[in-house]
Amino acid sequence: MGKDLRIKSQVFSDDTMRAPNRAMLRAVGVTDDDFKKPMVGIASTWSEVTPCNIHIDDLAVSAKKGAQEAGSTPLIFNTITVSDGISMGTQGMRYSLPSRDLIADSIETVVGAENLDGFVSIGACDKNIPGCMIAIANADVPAVFVYGGTIAPGSYKGKDIDIVSVFEGVGKHNNGDISDEELKNIECNACPGAGACGGMYTANTMASAVEAMGMSLPGSSSNPAESDAKAEDCAAAGEAVYNLLEQGIYPKDIMTKEAFENAMTVVMALGGSTNAILHLLGMAHAVGADVTIDDFNRMQQQVPHLADLKPSGQYVMQDLHYAGGVQAVMKLLYDAGYLHGDCLTVTGKTIAENLADAPSLSEDQEIIAPFDHPKRADGPLIVLKGNLAPRGAVAKVSGVKVARHTGPARVFDSEQEAIDAIRQNKVQEGDVVVIRYVGPKGGPGMPEMLSVSSLLVGKGLGEKVALLTDGRFSGGTHGLVVGHIAPEAQTGGPIALLHEGDNVTIDSDKKEIVAEVSDDEFAERKKAWTAPPLYKKGVLGKYAHNVSCSSQGAVTDYKNSEDD
Repeated sequence: MGKDLRIKSQVFSDDTMRAPNRAMLRAVGVTDDDFKKPMVGIASTWSEVTPCNIHIDDLAVSAKKGAQEAGSTPLIFNTITVSDGISMGTQGMRYSLPSRDLIADSIETVVGAENLDGFVSIGACDKNIPGCMIAIANADVPAVFVYGGTIAPGSYKGKDIDIVSVFEGVGKHNNGDISDEELKNIECNACPGAGACGGMYTANTMASAVEAMGMSLPGSSSNPAESDAKAEDCAAAGEAVYNLLEQGIYPKDIMTKEAFENAMTVVMALGGSTNAILHLLGMAHAVGADVTIDDFNRMQQQVPHLADLKPSGQYVMQDLHYAGGVQAVMKLLYDAGYLHGDCLTVTGKTIAENLADAPSLSEDQEIIAPFDHPKRADGPLIVLKGNLAPRGAVAKVSGVKVARHTGPARVFDSEQEAIDAIRQNKVQEGDVVVIRYVGPKGGPGMPEMLSVSSLLVGKGLGEKVALLTDGRFSGGTHGLVVGHIAPEAQTGGPIALLHEGDNVTIDSDKKEIVAEVSDDEFAERKKAWTAPPLYKKGVLGKYAHNVSCSSQGAVTDYKNSEDD
């Protein structure tokens, strides 16, 4: 087993009072020798409800084998997952963001209750990754995250397609541009197998961020789901946890503010999802790192956007894998002075030490632009502030040619109302579509508006109509969209006080979002405003009453008086 480890689970072999505990574990195959070893959990998000996670049962077995061969006693346990792509555009989307915290709480519960000494957490779909990482931060035992991997692109008429192609196909179909048969063909060819959505959407964004942070093994974020390399990632992660136990390295030693800045840097360079801001804030809160929403604008000003990846670009994560992967991108960024090289990682080495052995980008690749000809000179994720979003709002401007838009507000109190108006051609070029009461509390659950944004893109209005919301957007969203408006409508934020026809300006250069409404007028409207009843039933009710503002990561483990 190597040197004698001081492990929590040793209590089971040292204390005669623990005979009943040992009896329970013997029934699942634990032996006398096993009781002398560190007990390592394998937290699996396997499920048949989504292609993102359909293969993770096999990956968990690989991680267990790696942990066992390293000298641990591994035990697999499961947690939930939901599919954003399946719940999108339905009331089910309200459960998506709350599932992040359910995943985190359930993993932490098992690790704490079973006295596990460390664990490997394997996640794939959007909320799995931050959920696993929040659990890792809260459990405070040595741990490694493994990404289940990206799906391969689908193919139709000789072109790569993915799940976003289907959402945008609905808009084209509604506009009369494609037939029923063509939409069905797109639907049937978009998702060819296991793995998370293939572009630089939320899952691939968060996997890349976690690798940049040093909490997953080098290269693992870009290895495809259906590859031998992915099984090897999991086996190596099982071994790595034992190494972390030997060295006494804990998540808080790795997840420092500088590590979060590395994550932000990689997200900006790759053109990642707006959800990265929400999730990185939630992870930072869990581990106690001093990260605020304003840090994202600071990093945005410093880091160029280099990657030609979907949704605004041409390529998918599998293409980046073949070009050298996230490690090659990190090596490029580190050599140019953009990354903190002295940050510790789950290898027990620093970022700089890991990157010394990393591959360089292939010479013939066209996915990552050179620094002297970037896709954009600064990062594509912007935090906007102004009288409509005093605590911040988030926009992704990659591929968006319009830097400033002013137009009349078309106000909707639900996603479905907006969808109906767009499908009936009641939204016109120049309008500012506002969907409110869909924030963390108001949704409840802060649902994503991919159906709306995709409908606008499919109808040719992607940059001719602005779309604002206190809800979220999918990582697959592109166009003139602003989400996470805070404070949200449910708590009386200014977005709740907008009237139909109020002029609203979005200016990405100035990082402003402003309604042409005076402070006095907003104050008068506030006097006449009444909050809708807060949802009370079940998991959504618990979430609505406990979740914090999106500008703080929409976390649920403390109550913020500003949100009352």
